[in-house]
Order: sequence, then C-alpha cells, then structure tokens
Amino acid sequence: MAALGKVYLVGAGPGAQDLITLRGARLLAQADVVLHDALVTPEMLELCPQAEKILVGKRCGQLSTAQAFINKQMVDNAHKFALVVRLKGGDPMLFGRADEELRALEEAGIEVEVVPGITTAVAAAAATKQPLTKRGVSRSVAFFTSSTAPDETEHAAIPDTDTLVQYMGGREAIATAQRMLDQGRRADTPVVVIENCSRPDQRIFRLTLATLAHGLGPSHGPVLVMLGEAMKRRDRQAADPLEGEPALVQRRSA
Repeated sequence: MAALGKVYLVGAGPGAQDLITLRGARLLAQADVVLHDALVTPEMLELCPQAEKILVGKRCGQLSTAQAFINKQMVDNAHKFALVVRLKGGDPMLFGRADEELRALEEAGIEVEVVPGITTAVAAAAATKQPLTKRGVSRSVAFFTSSTAPDETEHAAIPDTDTLVQYMGGREAIATAQRMLDQGRRADTPVVVIENCSRPDQRIFRLTLATLAHGLGPSHGPVLVMLGEAMKRRDRQAADPLEGEPALVQRRSA
C-alpha cells in the first residue's frame, strides 16, 4: 500500500501576499496540490506555481454538503500526493471549519499539521490604526459571527465584552447593531468597518452604532465590523477622507 501524504492546514492571512507567514509561503512553494478558498487572492497563488490548484471555496448560502466535498478532496489528494496544502483565508482555527477538516483527516489516518495565519481582526486593527484593547477603556475582546448552521434559527447571544469584532459582517452587522441598541448600548458607540482588509481595494468607514443600524450600503468583498469605545478616533489621529460620512472610504495607495 502506498504511503499517505501529509496535509497542512495553512492560514493565508487577510489577503495581502506578504502577510502570509514564512512557513506558509515555504509550504506553498513545496506543495504538490493546493486546495484553496474562494477568498484566497490570485497573488497568493503565485507562491505555488508548481502545484495543482483546486478551488474549494464556499460562500454564504451554499449547501452544507460543500464541507463534506472539501473533506473528501483533502483525503483523496493525500492518497495521491506527498504534500497537500489546504489554504484558508485568515487563520484556520478561527471560523475556518478546522474542526470538521481535522476530524476527517484523523479518521482517514492522514497526518495533518496546522500553520497559523494572521486573522482578519488583527489585520484590520493594524490597517485602521485602531487597537482592539485600550488601557482604561477596553480590557476584553470578542470575535464572533452571526452565521449559523442550517438547523440553527436563533441568533447567537452577543458577547458581553468591551470590544466586539464581527466576522462576515455585511448585512448581519445591521441586525447586530439593532440588537445592541435594544439591549441599551449607547447610540454613539464608535464603529469601524473594513472591507477587503489588506488588499488593494481595501475600504474603511467610521460611523456610530445608531448609523450602522440603518445600513452599510453595498459591499464587494468580505466585511469585518469592529464596535466599542476603543474604536474612538485619537485626538491627533489622521482623519480619513469623508470623515463623518457613513460611506465607504477608498484606501490610499502605498
């Protein structure tokens, strides 16, 4: 019986090619096959020109069987190749369905290793120059998502922390804002929204919880929403263009 290959769950980070870890980039350069998410950028895939590339991306609204398909792809390719990379946006261990993928590989007797990536919340804090924690203001942070499994109809409880970071925000963030207002959160609570974090088409806008409850407008990529007093602009912090306008702001060129 032929020896099984090894699978690496690699975090691609928020999007920019140079924000992947050195270990992740090295594994991409050595991979026989790369199974990648829909949100992995073409620039990131330039790091593995030698590899067979298979798109296994899932988007909201697709059938749950998509994950079973991905699991089978990993197992099947580990029977054919020595080094398989499952390339995932952000960090594999945070909202990355890593538990299902680890279980599938372990049940198939396939060796697996996880390579962390920069999660979007941390990249967003850096891109907006807005720390998630702040002495005397924010001592706790929660990362959460409103996305639910098909059999879950109720919204999950909103975490009770100083700073909230909602992944896969978009329209869900509007409902979150209304729920927070209903729970007595201040209407002027600062909010920072970032779309396509770290990418050339990154966009940022600043608003309040009350404004967020009225909508975000159209988006063209993954959206992350940061809420809490830690998001308040510093006294000497450079102002964004269109300051005060609840509209998306184009990233300045480097």
